[in-house]
Amino acid sequence: MSGSYLEVDLPFSGQRFFAGWRIGLWALVALGLLFASSALPQQMQLVSPRVLAQMNARFGPEAVVRLRDWQVFVGQQTSADLPQQLQAVNRFLNRVPFVGDAAHWGAEDYWATPAEFIASHGGDCEDFAIAKLVTLQLTRIPGAQLRLMYVNALELNQAHMVLLYTPQPGAVPLVLDNLTNAVVSADLRKDLQPVYSFNSDGLWLQPLSTNPRKVRNFSGSMLWEDLRRRLRAQGLNI
Repeated sequence: MSGSYLEVDLPFSGQRFFAGWRIGLWALVALGLLFASSALPQQMQLVSPRVLAQMNARFGPEAVVRLRDWQVFVGQQTSADLPQQLQAVNRFLNRVPFVGDAAHWGAEDYWATPAEFIASHGGDCEDFAIAKLVTLQLTRIPGAQLRLMYVNALELNQAHMVLLYTPQPGAVPLVLDNLTNAVVSADLRKDLQPVYSFNSDGLWLQPLSTNPRKVRNFSGSMLWEDLRRRLRAQGLNI
């Protein structure tokens, strides 16, 4: 059975009882995790009890479990070696299923906060890249070393977003991508045609060169600014 539930035909009343029992069990688990989160040291409360309660209401008790796992994972990564940390963050978040915005959010383009992305257990390439950026900043990687990059994914023949990590000015960035668990130097990603990169400090052209050209001191993206507003409302200032 590979760990799956055994499917059994039940009378309607039995189905209703079994479903109610499972919902009640998940509710108890979620409630316990909410109390456990409130007991954590303040610096480790990446998701406040208020936000956990909101995600529980929107996406169900399993959302609280996923967010708790993310919080524990981030705490573990704060002491990890940087190469291992980049690989671990990329792999951990790549486990979330890819789902397009229209199917998942009922919108043409929606940039989810990491809490929404993880709690809802789905998102598209922007959501993966944003969650990785925020997660790495929470592990104390400076925001100036992280940029979101729009590219043309040549093999997919479509627009795509990835996360860049640049260890120091003039270095070739490393790419974190939901299309692969491997974190590699950008010059090895011949399947990606860069367009521009950005973060809260600005927007750059020639994003993969050793001297990218900064053309703005702000992102210029309303989606990014709306995302930052929602992040602040959830207690994260990125």
